[in-house]
Amino acid sequence: MKRLLSAFLSLILLFCLISPASVYAVGDGNVDGGGGGMGDGTSINSWSPGNEGVRVTVVRSDDHAIVTTPIDLTNKPPNSSIYNFGKVSKLQYNGGRSPSPVKGGYVAIKPTQSIPRIISTNGSNNIAAIKSYFTDEQVIRSIAGLTGMDFDVLIGGEYKLLLEPIAYYKFEGVMIATTATEAAMYDEQVGGLLRKKMVSLSHKNLPLAMFLEVADLGYPAWSGSRSKAASNADIKAALGLGIVRFKDKPAEPPNVSVYDYEYRVNTEVITAITVSGGQSDPDHPVSATFYVNGRSHRVSNSYYPDGDSQLAWIRWTTPNTPQHMTIAVSVSRGGSSSKATINVNVVDLDKNPPPNPVADDRNDSFRKSAVPNKAQQTSTSWTMWRPWWQEHWVWHSDWHWYSDGDGGGHWEDDGEWVDEGWWEFDIDRYQASLSASMAIKPDDKSPTSSSKAMKSGYGINETVSARVSTNQSSAVTGAQTAVTYFPEFGYQTYWRLLERMSSGYSARFEFQKNSYSTYSRRTHFSPIWFPDGSYTSYTWLIDSWTPAGMLSMNLTDSVTIRDSLWTDWHIAPQKPH
Repeated sequence: MKRLLSAFLSLILLFCLISPASVYAVGDGNVDGGGGGMGDGTSINSWSPGNEGVRVTVVRSDDHAIVTTPIDLTNKPPNSSIYNFGKVSKLQYNGGRSPSPVKGGYVAIKPTQSIPRIISTNGSNNIAAIKSYFTDEQVIRSIAGLTGMDFDVLIGGEYKLLLEPIAYYKFEGVMIATTATEAAMYDEQVGGLLRKKMVSLSHKNLPLAMFLEVADLGYPAWSGSRSKAASNADIKAALGLGIVRFKDKPAEPPNVSVYDYEYRVNTEVITAITVSGGQSDPDHPVSATFYVNGRSHRVSNSYYPDGDSQLAWIRWTTPNTPQHMTIAVSVSRGGSSSKATINVNVVDLDKNPPPNPVADDRNDSFRKSAVPNKAQQTSTSWTMWRPWWQEHWVWHSDWHWYSDGDGGGHWEDDGEWVDEGWWEFDIDRYQASLSASMAIKPDDKSPTSSSKAMKSGYGINETVSARVSTNQSSAVTGAQTAVTYFPEFGYQTYWRLLERMSSGYSARFEFQKNSYSTYSRRTHFSPIWFPDGSYTSYTWLIDSWTPAGMLSMNLTDSVTIRDSLWTDWHIAPQKPH
């Protein structure tokens, strides 16, 4: 009876400790172990090989908070009436939790996949098998189910498994279950009796069953003896634990959609891509890098919610010479990336001006062509996602037992509020629009002209005024190019690239100086003969660039032809203009 009472009082003071072992669930392991011979037992103090298990606790990596109730796994579940100290982890004990013994009610789970030998009996460890077991996908899935954790959440990189070897043994005639930490703390309370009676198990083979190779969760790597009995202080501080660390789940590679472009030389342009796939937020941002002419342009923080997408773009100036270019694009999130190539054709429109008109014979078979009407885009819009944090505060309990020194005490919750919020998204909308006007009139030097009428063979002047409006100026250029086509060439063959007289969002264009003009006037000479009636010039206004593409506009204006220089000259030599 005295023996049983002694054992029961001893159990009141039992405290949990475990041997350091740390393992990667993916890739390399971080666990080691040791041990030695067992010595001889007695009828009232003994342990049989195989009476062992492992306590598993899910721990949050960043703050070491325990997020599930620990579970005990064993190939040989003991009788439920065994003395035990509940499901308490090493972290809780080291945080101030006092041991509280109970008789009975003990539950240990026998896994479908048998656990490898944990506790050494002859000095040889079994670390390779332990690593392999506790990093096996099916075992981790089973642990997730038993602890109530979603498997994908568990292995997502935010949580770790704390492993603690357990021994089921007889001490002073009573069967008890302890981790290494519990055994060390219990020994302190019974004046070293456990060490005296069970040293080979309680202070050597149990705590040395696992220890850390690399410091983690606030515990150091063990550098002491791997074969000698450890002190209670060393056991509590650094032995009897293993850690399964999960690498961050590789981020889903973002998708990238690209578009081929045709640009003009020496033009400020926008080159855009669309990124999608997964969710991009400040915790997991997507960035894009454009490689243009040997230079890299990085666009950071392209955010979007799961199931949606976002434009990402750069603003740059094309080369001065026509050429074919390729722009390599790399889009990354975390450790994953996607690549794409944009094909760019840079052209020079200032290469095909009309020739000098001559006094050709009258062409009565000439027929006017229809004025072009290209597909134009005078307005466009795009959006940008803006993430914001939705707070969601949750209380995380951390119960500790505070003794009053007289066999009583009370529990206190020393937990804290933790923000378990998430990212929400608002959408910002942007737009750009292009408006313009075109006016042609007889050249001031034309002796036969009125405000809108002239003889063919004389010159015309042109002015194009363009205005771009937008609520995101950093992403939009003004109109930069105006090209005029003429009826005598069927609006093909030849054209004039207008000179930009003023730039920006309010731009103005005129003809370049004509090398065939005596006075180098900004003029276009109509043909020497052209049928009477309307003479309509067509201008294609382009190169106002936005993330959503190019703004463009068809413009026309006319003068009236009344008679021609052909009638005056007939077959006479052509006079200078």
